Amino acid sequence: MPELPEVELVAQSLDKLARGRRIVAAKLIRERLAPESSPALFAERLSGAAIRFVHRRGKHILFDLDNKRTLITHLRMSGRFMMLPAERDNPKFTHAVFYFDDETRLLFQDQRHFGLMKIVETSRLGEAKEIQKLAPEPFSDAFSLKYLRDTLKTSKRTVKEFLLDQTKVCGLGNIYASESMFLANIDPKKIANKLSKKKAEALYDKIREILSEAVSQGSTLNVDPENIDGSYYIDGFETRWRVYDREDLPCTHCKTPIIRLKQGGRSTYFCRKCQR
Repeated sequence: MPELPEVELVAQSLDKLARGRRIVAAKLIRERLAPESSPALFAERLSGAAIRFVHRRGKHILFDLDNKRTLITHLRMSGRFMMLPAERDNPKFTHAVFYFDDETRLLFQDQRHFGLMKIVETSRLGEAKEIQKLAPEPFSDAFSLKYLRDTLKTSKRTVKEFLLDQTKVCGLGNIYASESMFLANIDPKKIANKLSKKKAEALYDKIREILSEAVSQGSTLNVDPENIDGSYYIDGFETRWRVYDREDLPCTHCKTPIIRLKQGGRSTYFCRKCQR
């Protein structure tokens, strides 16, 4: 599942490609993609609106429209956007299509059918349940060291499980949670409220560092409009990972084999020597 850096980069690409374009028609093909809107209502609320800009909140992509509405999208496991010319056919698993006034179209494709869309009034965006529950953005002033320390103290779960909770830390998933803990030398099995002040400070710094690094690296890639999301998963891009998906491979610091364990049904990768 895409995490904050990938979603941020997709949102930035969509903003460049779609900002200022008018949606002359919107078509909801798979109704469960937008369970709170019928195909007719989906088309009515989006058709004729121009995209003012595209941004991100947590792992959600937000299309701000000039009709005072916002389209919330979550990619989930396999959702992706594609900008196609008129002559290209819609690929398999196309679930929604947005037709622009220059005959190009933006479509949402989702092979595993987990993606989600929701249309809300922009003035009430913060009240949407998908947005309201989210923790502060990791790069925001609200995500302070004090905030992280205080929030850690309230949790009796492991640090790994704490980091995956979007109401506690926003935007992290398996990859960047594992990477942050490795860089901060934290045992993922440690209970969150038992983390020392020094370790909490290291974790705070490394969360922001690893996310910033990933966004920076991704911003140098050439984006294919017909495969926007896939542009951030090219061969070799994962070589920046220190521990994630490196089970049994040597630690980049001490050469101890990396271990994989299950926490809350998810895989965690760590070095038992560096992360004591």
